[in-house]
Formats: sequence, structure tokens, C-alpha cells
Amino acid sequence: MPFPSSQRARSGPRRRSLLAVAPAALALTGCTGGDSGGPAGEDASAADRARARAARDSEGLVERYEAVIAARPGLAGRLGPLREEVVRHARAFGGGRKASPSASPSSSPSVTSSASPSPSAAVPGNDKDALAGLAAAERELADRRTKALGGVPGELARLLASVAAAGAAHVYLLTEGDA
Repeated sequence: MPFPSSQRARSGPRRRSLLAVAPAALALTGCTGGDSGGPAGEDASAADRARARAARDSEGLVERYEAVIAARPGLAGRLGPLREEVVRHARAFGGGRKASPSASPSSSPSVTSSASPSPSAAVPGNDKDALAGLAAAERELADRRTKALGGVPGELARLLASVAAAGAAHVYLLTEGDA
């Protein structure tokens, strides 16, 4: 028996029209950014400050990963790749003075960041709580970076958005085993 076609009219755009318009919309949004109406020096210094803060935040997150790995060595295999990603994020923002992929995790991180109030604070005594603490730090940082997107020029906004998305993926990977 053939399936009768629906008599109701479709509302809204069709999938094909959305697919046709999407590349143009992406091209337009990629061309925005840069001039906010103020002097160019103000934009550059604001972007530099945002980039420096993002680098410090990523370095602070690396320290948190190192503290957890040092306190909970059984998690090193699971956390190592995520830590390496955060190291790459710090470098992408121009940081990386302390965040080197070859550095071994130390139990006494030295400089604290505004992203993580206290990376040298005691790591929770069990794996589940240690992972939850890292997930919370990743989530908070990803949320903050997402909120900062509107105040930075195009290329930095794209980088912040990409790193925020990676942070959200890290949250999922850190909490997935708890389900």
C-alpha cells in the first residue's frame, strides 16, 4: 500500500535552501571583525590582553591537569591526551612558557591563573571527584571564552570559539565514564 502524501504545507525554509545559503552566511561572518569604531591601537591592545588572558587560563588548566596526574597516577593515560590539547591551546594563544608537552607532571605548580583559583589545592582523594573537578574547570573556562567572543576581533574570536568547543568536548570526555 503506497504511503499517502501529506496535505499540510511546510512552514519555514527547506533543507536545500538552507544548504545553499549556509556557505554565503559563513563567508559573510568570516569577513567581519576588526573595526569596532575605536582607534586601531585600542582594538589591538584589547585583543592582546584577551589573547594573553586566554594563554594564562590555558596554562593554569595545564597545571590543574598536572596536579591531578601527579596525585592520581592511575588517571595519567586518560588525562594525558587532554592535557596535551590544553598545552596546544596555550601555545595557540601565544603562551607556553611553562606548558610544554615534554614536561613531566609536577606535584607543585608554581604560578596560579585567574581560570583556576588554586591548582595547587588538594586533589580529591578519588578518581571520580578528581575528574569532576577538572570537568568543572574546563566547563567554566569554556563558558567564559564563549562569552568573550563578541568583544574580540574575528581571528581571535574564531580561535576562542574553537578552543571553547574543545573544552566542552573535554568536559564530555571527563564525565562520560560517570554515566
